[in-house]
Amino acid sequence: MAAEFQVTDLQVEYFAHPIGIDRPDPRFSWGFESRQRMQNQSAYQILVASSEEKLGSGQADVWDSGKVVSACNRNIVYAGLPLRSGKRYYWKARAWDADDRPTDYSGNGTWEMAYLQSEDWTARWIGVTEKDKRRWAAEQTKDGAAADGMGTPLPIFRSVFRLDKEVVKAKASICGLGHYELRLNGQKVGDRVLEPGWTDYDHTCLYSVIDVTEHLRKGDNAVGVMLGNGFFNVTGGRYAKFIGSFGDPKLMMQLDVAYGDGTTERVVTGDNWRIRRGPITFSCIYGGEDYDANLEQAGWDKAEFVEDGRWHNAELVAGPGGKLQAQLIPPMKVMRTFQPVQVNRISSRIYVYDFGQNFSGWIRIVVKGASGSQVRFTYGELLDDEGKVNQKWTKSPSYFSYTLKGEGDEVWRPRFSYSGFRYIQVEGAVPEGANTVSAWQEPVLKQIEGQMIYPDVRKVGEFSCSNPLFNRIHDNINWAILSNMKSVFTDCPHREKLGWLEQTHLMGPSIMYNYDVSNLYRKIVGDMGEAQLDNGLIPDIAPEYTVFEEGFRDSPEWGSAYIIAAWYAYHWYGDKEVLENHYDGMKKYIDYLTGLSDGYLLSHGLGDWCDVGSDGFPLHTPIAVTASATYYYVAVIMQKIAEVVGNLEDAHWFAELALSVKEAFNAEFLNEESGQYARGSQTSNAMPLALGLVPDSLRMKVLENIVSDIRERGNSPSGGEVGLRFMFKALAAEGQSGVISTLLNKTDHPSYGYQILHGATTLTELWDGPTAGLSQNHFMFGHPEEWFYSSLAGIRINYEETNFQHLAIAPQMVDGLQWVKARHDLVQGRVEVYWERQEDGILRLDVTIPVNTTAVVHVPVTDIDRILEGGQRLDQMKEIEFLRREGNHHLLRIGSGSYRFRIAGGIE
Repeated sequence: MAAEFQVTDLQVEYFAHPIGIDRPDPRFSWGFESRQRMQNQSAYQILVASSEEKLGSGQADVWDSGKVVSACNRNIVYAGLPLRSGKRYYWKARAWDADDRPTDYSGNGTWEMAYLQSEDWTARWIGVTEKDKRRWAAEQTKDGAAADGMGTPLPIFRSVFRLDKEVVKAKASICGLGHYELRLNGQKVGDRVLEPGWTDYDHTCLYSVIDVTEHLRKGDNAVGVMLGNGFFNVTGGRYAKFIGSFGDPKLMMQLDVAYGDGTTERVVTGDNWRIRRGPITFSCIYGGEDYDANLEQAGWDKAEFVEDGRWHNAELVAGPGGKLQAQLIPPMKVMRTFQPVQVNRISSRIYVYDFGQNFSGWIRIVVKGASGSQVRFTYGELLDDEGKVNQKWTKSPSYFSYTLKGEGDEVWRPRFSYSGFRYIQVEGAVPEGANTVSAWQEPVLKQIEGQMIYPDVRKVGEFSCSNPLFNRIHDNINWAILSNMKSVFTDCPHREKLGWLEQTHLMGPSIMYNYDVSNLYRKIVGDMGEAQLDNGLIPDIAPEYTVFEEGFRDSPEWGSAYIIAAWYAYHWYGDKEVLENHYDGMKKYIDYLTGLSDGYLLSHGLGDWCDVGSDGFPLHTPIAVTASATYYYVAVIMQKIAEVVGNLEDAHWFAELALSVKEAFNAEFLNEESGQYARGSQTSNAMPLALGLVPDSLRMKVLENIVSDIRERGNSPSGGEVGLRFMFKALAAEGQSGVISTLLNKTDHPSYGYQILHGATTLTELWDGPTAGLSQNHFMFGHPEEWFYSSLAGIRINYEETNFQHLAIAPQMVDGLQWVKARHDLVQGRVEVYWERQEDGILRLDVTIPVNTTAVVHVPVTDIDRILEGGQRLDQMKEIEFLRREGNHHLLRIGSGSYRFRIAGGIE
């Protein structure tokens, strides 16, 4: 008899059917589907074959794991025959239930290997040389070309090659620095943009592996590549946060072609490739991009193209210092598009387009006009008193420009620069249908759309409730998260674009409830490790493209992301390797903090950044409080990490360190009589309470002080991005979600509602929102998101202890809410919660738990006889185990399946 669940959603390294795995022992994961309750995996078996036919007939000629007694369904490490570079493999899995009944085998999964050895690369690096730049400068002078902010033009490369047989499979492996666009036979390959991901190019350079089979043909073919600067080469010329370069743009690529007869062929970059300057005349990751369509050469990326005299052989160049590594993060793409909701005429030559939503990306236009006409697109988040785009806080000059070639409708978008914006100010073109009278014929802007760019991550969460303001806050938080999600998490998508680290842990759970960022966090933790200094310091940004002054380079609340973010990711995704690979670096950072401590206390850093009333350094909380509390937290986490990796001696040492920090913290900051820490600010009291620093006898007094301060401030927060998260955590843990609800329901200053009431469509940098300026697209204050999922919906991922197959479902049903609905997709399947106060006085609580998972449901009622499930009393339900009563809740253990609880008389 077969098990009553099925293995589904096969993943290798967190991807379905990946084609660029460069580790010799990839890891397997899967989920489950079932309509039955109480389903668990007791064992599994994985089969791997070299062909689909062999797998179909049960011939696991690469690896047969055999029956492995284990409940684990994630990160199973491959242990078969040595894998070959470039080879595709086929696999499937089955599981056994608790009664030792096997499932059917899953459908087939696949993965393809990237290059496992450096010797697999036979391509050579080619790129821009000083000779090229001198040649192009002379060409510009000869052409009379001039552009505001003109820098070195960006190159284009081409090569023609012949394939004499029918192609059955072809893959391109390409690293174009800073960014590239790959073209084959006149077409852009795929929909990736801003590739590859940003790294410290002296340590790591990512290459993409792309299936290009459909773009090739028997006979003559052509490959074309455009290169951009990205963070590899920040040259300035317009606004730039910093100027710095790893070198001029460069390219390495090889194309592996397989024929039907089993033979193969390879096309590689080398000095037989051709190069010339392209139509992108300026590009800066900060300042924008200029494109001159008159420099286009139609068909340059086709085999039949006839070159002019400005093409010449590319030169071999030295490669970057970093090691080539296959990119295993979701690629960035244009994920959403926006049409203007309003167009305002400012003058005869200036129009401002409002897309109605602040986001990060670029524009796509269709324009028609005379050759040589130039249209400028200035982007911004706010408008000035005249209705023009205001770049005061996003920095200027920053813009896109397009010079027309004068050949009908011309379609264009930038390629290698992006920004955050809501408004686009257009100068030099008029909207189609506009009534204008001028001495010259303006180009006509026939279409403009905004294109939002972020990684193609899987959405794993949804939340909604009966409170429209809460839903708007949830939306604004997610717009801000996605706007700042690139190959790092930026703090803002315009003036900074850097990977400030504190957000990766403070906002980690809020991000993870909504999006699968398993591989992205693995990469970001790697960025931190590469940024670590010899003395152990983790800088505040990673990759550390520029070194800031001391106060902005070494803050414990920032650098500790190396430990905290990795710990959270481990609990969400079960990626023990992240902890193992970075354990020594984490220890080194703890040693660094310990060396700076004075009596186990730290007093340096940025503190509770941007608390209420400030635009940076905190006004209400001493820096030593947040720095030392963070020091304690990472010591506690390091004890647990040491236990996970099996170093019990270190675990004991970290436990002793945490105890010493705790004693010193309370001796320095705690007033036992008043129950106040330091100055008694919300952050000063909330961080110790949330992190376990407060003596048990004083927890209620400290909690009362937090609540009292919130009430005295008119139900308002005072904390910054560090303290606010821990205030929410402290209040929720102590059953005070009603206080959080009241705080979030406000629309006066300071509040999220105030931002929304004044037009914010994303989270803003300061509490003042659009009324004060600064960035209108920061996600650092998005901590309500964690509360929405973990408290209102009650889906609690335990990222303090290790149990990947167990959840708590503990919704906090605050006054004023009629219903809450949420779902979150774990590796093993979907968790769903819906609760509603019904008109008949019944409380409805629906819970769905995936296979191979148990949950403890906290039901808010003191009389267990008032609880029905599926219309039956609990003592009649063998699938539900009563555990205990805690206060006004009954705790019930359930297994997988869907449950429909009804509580007569509502909650207490």
